[in-house]
Amino acid sequence: MITHIQGKLVEKNPTDVTIDCNGVGYLLNISLHTFSKIPDQENIKLFTHLQVKEDSHTLFGFSSLSEREIFRLLISVSGIGASIARTMLSSLSPKEIREGIATENVALIQSIKGIGAKTAQRVILDLKDKILKVYDIDELSTPQSNTNKDEALSALDVLGFQKKQSERVVDKILKTQPDADVETIIKQALKNL
Repeated sequence: MITHIQGKLVEKNPTDVTIDCNGVGYLLNISLHTFSKIPDQENIKLFTHLQVKEDSHTLFGFSSLSEREIFRLLISVSGIGASIARTMLSSLSPKEIREGIATENVALIQSIKGIGAKTAQRVILDLKDKILKVYDIDELSTPQSNTNKDEALSALDVLGFQKKQSERVVDKILKTQPDADVETIIKQALKNL
């Protein structure tokens, strides 16, 4: 329902921020990762997730789209609530969580307070395939070569090739030709897939 909030930063704490948006103050629960990314400037924009329960409406704020997407994936797992998901994003960066799940690193996921071996295995089992889709979801501030890579991977995905396999081939192409344009990447990838 509420996808982002942009306004004046009124209060900033390690666990929450208050943003004044046209005279209405919104309290957003945040992770330590988002806290570290929030600039100390007056106007900020955070992506949000609204959790509606019988007795409360709670807003969670995120500095990036990928962090919000990982949060949403985490809370979709049985046994992972919003507070544990926020703890996970406070203990590890979104990239570390994504890579930990993708590489089936149970010890890394289990190292987070409140997560046991069974829950860590369930997180990996439930999210391994889904987490790869969050790979580089943030389009903002990516170098040109990453944009070309993303566009090429997206095109290959539409053509029906598996993401992991496509990624390996595209990475090899970019190692030898870092300045290759999207068309070149796709053409060479098609020869190698």
